Amino acid sequence: MKQESLQAIRQAYEIEEACIREMKDFINEEAFAKAVDLLSKAPRIGTAGCGHSGIICQHMAHLMCCIERPARFISPAEAVHGATGFLQAGDVMIFASRGGKTKELLPIVDICKAKGVSIISVTENMESPLAQAADVVLKQHVNRETDKWNAQGTTSTTSLCMIFHALQAAVIEETGYQAEQFALIHPGGAVGERLNNKAL
Repeated sequence: MKQESLQAIRQAYEIEEACIREMKDFINEEAFAKAVDLLSKAPRIGTAGCGHSGIICQHMAHLMCCIERPARFISPAEAVHGATGFLQAGDVMIFASRGGKTKELLPIVDICKAKGVSIISVTENMESPLAQAADVVLKQHVNRETDKWNAQGTTSTTSLCMIFHALQAAVIEETGYQAEQFALIHPGGAVGERLNNKAL
């Protein structure tokens, strides 16, 4: 392996470590509190994003299901062809877009508004259309991506993941969700074995 490649590996760790440390300075307690309240009470939760943000939004939907908050990722392509029928008044939709201008997401915003669905937007651009349309905006912070061109969705996906992980941790506290409940729906794998043996 080239020396430059080894250096790139070490720098990737350093860049993302720094990003997570810096993100704590952008925690808006009021915004997080409102987001957690919405997620804790919503009958259903939708998530949407494009590219790397969309992949992390799929992860967020699964995280919510794991604490029994019914959720699904709604593909932006499918959303405008009927998939937003999943959402009803009182539900919550999470949009993720670093720039906040992803054009594929904007028609979904209009549908949510018309249906009485609350909107949580996660974006770095607090003046963007997605931020302006949201009921709650959570600030995403990215120092730089890990590749030398500062172009690949690397640190930005870690940043988004961190926000979603923090939300799940808070919703667990807010709803009083218990390990025994998770053990019931997660009998598979090492985690399921550990939790269910403990429950016995």
